[in-house]
Amino acid sequence: MNWLKSILLPAQGTAYAAEHDTFFMFIVALTAFFFLLITALVVFFVWRYRRRGDSPAESQVTHNTRLEIVWSVIPLILVMIIFAWGFHDYMNAYTAPGDALEIQVTAKQWIWQFEYPDGMRTVNEIHVPIGRPVRLVMSSEDVIHSFFVPSFRIKKDVVPGMYTDLWFLPEAEGEHTLFCAEYCGRGHSDMLGKIYVDSEEKFREWQELGDERTRTMPLAELGALLYESRGCSTCHSLDGSRRDGPSFKGVFGHEVKLSDGTTVLADENYIRESILEPQAKIVSSFEGIMPTFQGLLREREVKALIEFVKEQQ
Repeated sequence: MNWLKSILLPAQGTAYAAEHDTFFMFIVALTAFFFLLITALVVFFVWRYRRRGDSPAESQVTHNTRLEIVWSVIPLILVMIIFAWGFHDYMNAYTAPGDALEIQVTAKQWIWQFEYPDGMRTVNEIHVPIGRPVRLVMSSEDVIHSFFVPSFRIKKDVVPGMYTDLWFLPEAEGEHTLFCAEYCGRGHSDMLGKIYVDSEEKFREWQELGDERTRTMPLAELGALLYESRGCSTCHSLDGSRRDGPSFKGVFGHEVKLSDGTTVLADENYIRESILEPQAKIVSSFEGIMPTFQGLLREREVKALIEFVKEQQ
């Protein structure tokens, strides 16, 4: 059965995934059994009771109370087993332990924003320690989104005006992909995220210093990575084409006309302010829709984005 699981289902990343897959394969096996049984009986009856000769057909229908009880009680028992098993797994999936690490999730077009209990915030990626339950408390700032991690077997709508939650217990270190499974606008297909399951030591190190591979990355290269992972590419082009936000092409070192009629030099201070306080100076002919990245970026990441913008000439 394991080989069939590997074909039908993605790799398991949580304790719940194993429970989910066992139940799923039980349903598959039960369905396959009755499909083959009923198909075989239909073929047999068609052959066994086919019409022979030209004599008129005669009814052979008789009443068999015992048979009727059997074919009623057996499906009833199977349905009750499925209900009890499914309800048990459902309660396990949606009732988080009291000691779970609680992370606030905010969905918005078109990024996932995460906030840890200590106030640290990230965009489109979270790190969690292995073997520790994690509870996600989710809300949306605009439209309905859906938090879906196939390898964790978890999925739940994120609805504006209310909170939804789910939890998981990561069992193995590794990287997992997060999708938005509810169409939420033009950038829906780009609304991806990563969940990194780390050892306890590596998780604490990440909290203090950030990701290991980005700590030694050149600033401009890190900026290019952040441009994609932090959702900048959704609104800001690199080729001068118009999107929801102004293009990065050729902006650094030039005068920028603002919505109030004034102009400002696009230097390091202006770019930094635009990242951390985007409503302070809105570019002419654009709407002030950019969210603040205050608290979402480490100081080195802000510098990296500035260097990346400077290179777009």
